[in-house]
Amino acid sequence: MTLLFSDPEVSAALDAVTTVDAMRAALLAAYDGRLVAPPRASAPLGGGRMVLTAGHLTGEWYGYRSYDTFGHPESEQLVVLHDGRTGAVRAVAVGEELGSRRTGGLGGAAVDALARPDAATLGVIGSGRQAWTQVWAAAAVRPLREVTVFSRSAARREAFAARVRAELDIPARAVGEAGTAAAGRDVVVLATTSPTPVLDAADLAPGTHVNTVGFKQRDRAEFGPDLLAVADVLATDSPAQACAYTPPMLAAEPPYVDRLRDLGAVLAGAVPGRTAADQVSVFCSVGLAGTEVFLLDRLVRVGAVTVSGAATA
Repeated sequence: MTLLFSDPEVSAALDAVTTVDAMRAALLAAYDGRLVAPPRASAPLGGGRMVLTAGHLTGEWYGYRSYDTFGHPESEQLVVLHDGRTGAVRAVAVGEELGSRRTGGLGGAAVDALARPDAATLGVIGSGRQAWTQVWAAAAVRPLREVTVFSRSAARREAFAARVRAELDIPARAVGEAGTAAAGRDVVVLATTSPTPVLDAADLAPGTHVNTVGFKQRDRAEFGPDLLAVADVLATDSPAQACAYTPPMLAAEPPYVDRLRDLGAVLAGAVPGRTAADQVSVFCSVGLAGTEVFLLDRLVRVGAVTVSGAATA
């Protein structure tokens, strides 16, 4: 029996605590070598690409996520989970919610591992789906007392702040400048589609933790080298993916690449994370392969029982 999940079922079954816990487990499994997670592959198809990320949790399951870059308004992602012993398809997820929550969960794991234990304020630059799941996951690992949000659209940032207040019960306000959103915050999230820097590192207070989610490559990045230069701790969820970007990822080039740490290694205690309250830490989220499938497996475990709307095939 194959379970089929769409966005409403994913939303109903995967809360932030479950999602962050699953992504923390995936990062540790990848560091231990139990999760085989090669860099993503893509096939140019004329006018767009099909992109594939795959993973194998040794002895348990394997699977993949596929999506396209054609820019169609109804384009959806597909995640497929195979049983590792029989090869049977255990579950399929169609839509955007699983991937978004997976990225948010990775960000939440980074905040939990790298932000100060007393971090309580968050500034977010961006107001889309990725920005939302970053705040959603961060709120599961830190008792946030205020969120500030900036995006280019005044209406969207006001709506985002209202959603934080309504769904997360956290005071939130929209602000008119990116620097205002980041200034004095304990945690800062960059989740934009901007190919040019949206943050001045000078706006960061000592002790800030930063999650970067958007573009982060040479000549196409939502932050500049100034952010990497001030980072005392620099980490990513997949060093292999970080080094596979074309053009190169900023943090995977000299002089920063030698300081780039594996978040899984930090979680395992193999390398240090934050060691002082005034350190600036930066997490470059690149999308560890296999994590969508890892989360789909977790969804099957919790959702097959709690989601009566999940279809079977």
